[in-house]
Amino acid sequence: MKLEILSQFEKINEQAWNDVLSQSAVNVPFLTYGYQRSWWKHKGGGEWPQAELRIITALQENKLIGIAPLFIGTKNGKTEMHFVGSIEISDYLDFIVPPQFAYEFVSRVFELIKEEKTQFPGTIQLFNIPDNSPSLDIFTKIGKKNDWSIEIERAYHTPEITLSNDWDTYLAGIDKKQRHEIRRKLRRAAGSEDDVKWYITTDRNSLDEDIDSFISLMEIDNNKKQFLTDAMRKQMRAIMHWAFDTGILQLSFLTINDNKAAGYFCFDYEERIYVYNSGFSFDYQYYSPGWVLLSFLIQHAIETGKSHFDFMRGDENYKYKFGAIDSFVMKVKAEKAEAESD
Repeated sequence: MKLEILSQFEKINEQAWNDVLSQSAVNVPFLTYGYQRSWWKHKGGGEWPQAELRIITALQENKLIGIAPLFIGTKNGKTEMHFVGSIEISDYLDFIVPPQFAYEFVSRVFELIKEEKTQFPGTIQLFNIPDNSPSLDIFTKIGKKNDWSIEIERAYHTPEITLSNDWDTYLAGIDKKQRHEIRRKLRRAAGSEDDVKWYITTDRNSLDEDIDSFISLMEIDNNKKQFLTDAMRKQMRAIMHWAFDTGILQLSFLTINDNKAAGYFCFDYEERIYVYNSGFSFDYQYYSPGWVLLSFLIQHAIETGKSHFDFMRGDENYKYKFGAIDSFVMKVKAEKAEAESD
């Protein structure tokens, strides 16, 4: 296993990167080459103005078998190593490596960081690692060698629905009160004199208009409006365009009399729907447009054979009302052993 430190995405072939990802235990849209490169171009929507790329790759018999997508970031006077994608807008992150190579690769990465003192800081902060990732056991084993001090803790809730084979079975599996509420809201929308419809953006010619509409719905919420700085808007647009070009963008809207009342920005990736963000208009509260659109999206996920509907980070109450079960992402802090004694 030969390791190499890279400071440019252009040094790695996109297809080779994604091939390794397809074999990894954690295979999520946030780890694809296109997403990572887009995130790096905009530094997470301006989250990391001071950052240096440090991608560590592993080759075996000239074939790429492992990727540690890392960067050195400075914030609030602290300089630390992070996953590319950290922290705010990438819900799941990890090392990119098939399970059979994972222990050797991650161990070698930590050895390299420890040895190359001029290239790497003494502290690593790794956020948003899924709680079922093999990396967590590897970190524990690395910590027992006394070369590193390792701390692992929960960072965020990541509720998800394990989908049934049909809509009625799904509804039967959630709380009775909530089941009746969903059906009531859907009947109200279906029986209204207003024209209630929903759609997923598929036309490139309307993509930018729909992105504008979605961002407008997002910023109705004051917290999201503050989040949507100019740099973050550029970041989100770049991610949406990349996802559309890749065929994994699920940008959807509920319209009432042709006016957009609610929108969801999701990734349709592999066997899952990943719910990334949403926005709603207060003008149509009577119809509960967010809940109605979410119900349509869950039905659509079932009909298209998805296995999970993943709400990702956040423990908002509505997620559990729709039957989501908690999982978590973890935060790992690693410090070189000599740094503790200095």
